[in-house]
Amino acid sequence: MLHLRPMKEKKSKISIANRRAGFDYEFLENYTAGIVLYGTEIKSIRAGKASLVDTYCIFINNELYVKNMHIAEYFWASYNRKDPKRDRKLLLNRKELNKLQRSVKEKGLTIVPKRLFISDNGYAKLDIALAKGKKEYDKRESIKDKDRRRAEQRGDDY
Repeated sequence: MLHLRPMKEKKSKISIANRRAGFDYEFLENYTAGIVLYGTEIKSIRAGKASLVDTYCIFINNELYVKNMHIAEYFWASYNRKDPKRDRKLLLNRKELNKLQRSVKEKGLTIVPKRLFISDNGYAKLDIALAKGKKEYDKRESIKDKDRRRAEQRGDDY
């Protein structure tokens, strides 16, 4: 009799972060959104060929889009190539979209992409945050806190 063991699911190691966002913005609320992609774009993301530098989210016709997210063209793609910096629709439920839209309109907040990753079931997801811009003195304070934490981890006196 043949005994089959269940296959272990592979955890995806793809996680592309927007490091600058944490420095420039104070995150208030976090969300995870799906992304509408075409065939070769997901292959490029799985190869790690994406960038979140200078990305931001905007509402167009009551739908949330991410702008300036660069996904490189897939090397083996023959036809149906898409613009690497095209606007991509984000998938959230209507209640979350309405809440984000109200917050952005009224309070002067913005929506910032934090991290692009592949979920356990193989879909590309984008961690976004409702954020408030930091002032210059807030940024200096963040640097001091970061240096202080690093010194504590090393065991140095600060």
